[in-house]
Amino acid sequence: MTGTQAVHRTDLSELGNVARGKVRDVYDLGTSLVMVATDRISAFDVILPDPIPDKGKVLNQTAAFWFETLAEVVPNHVIATDVADFPDALQPYAEILSGRTTLAKKLDMFPVECVARGYLAGSGWKEYRAHGTVCGIPLPEGLRESDRLPEAIFTPATKAVDGHDENIPFEEMVQIVGEEAATTLRDLTLALYGRAADHARDRGIIIADTKFEFGREGDTIVLADEVLTPDSSRFWPADRYEPGRGQPSYDKQFVRDYLETLDWDKTPPGPPLPESIVRETRNKYLEIFKILSGRDLTM
Repeated sequence: MTGTQAVHRTDLSELGNVARGKVRDVYDLGTSLVMVATDRISAFDVILPDPIPDKGKVLNQTAAFWFETLAEVVPNHVIATDVADFPDALQPYAEILSGRTTLAKKLDMFPVECVARGYLAGSGWKEYRAHGTVCGIPLPEGLRESDRLPEAIFTPATKAVDGHDENIPFEEMVQIVGEEAATTLRDLTLALYGRAADHARDRGIIIADTKFEFGREGDTIVLADEVLTPDSSRFWPADRYEPGRGQPSYDKQFVRDYLETLDWDKTPPGPPLPESIVRETRNKYLEIFKILSGRDLTM
């Protein structure tokens, strides 16, 4: 499928302490972080045994594109994404780091995820069917699955190290981070979503929803982690959009849909993925990167 070998896990422990997320291996250099996007893929909060070749490069380079594009809205954590610009200590690892790594500022992170929803999908659709609300926000009656909302809404969530993130009302977010910070994060989230949605729409893509994470550098709020990637967003082709059902997507919903056909209880270990699912998922990631950024993936 590709000339490069899939990276399921990195072992660069001599760089410093490593924290492993579902997808990223993050090394602490003391004054900065080395964030390596592997080719791991998770679904239903379970890391699956089969990686998606080049997925980490797509995630890292998609985020890099959006950090550049949205920099006038809010500062971001990026120090460098080109290995040639990394410190000398990282150069021996250039081959494995290339294309999939961000050298980032260390921030005091807010313990919430900031979600913007422009369409009724996923957990929002499930809640709306049961209660007519999304994260406690009342919505008009009679909406269908995948309908565009009257206006984008902000629906924060708690960050879960293990297990599922939990949607919370804005009032609970205020209790966690304070009213001023909560209001600022809400406004930034909706502004970023609006700018990104306009960009994507011009390229034939609907961003149904997405999540952002922010931190503080001193008194400055900074955009961090990943931004508008296929792992953190729902991307729908506008020319195939049809409310009233689930939509074809350029994100890992394709993998979730396959897993839903299996007799699997959504607990570890995850089931293996057929080669056809791996190949098609990789193609979807590569395609959405090209559509949104207009760039070729740096291998």
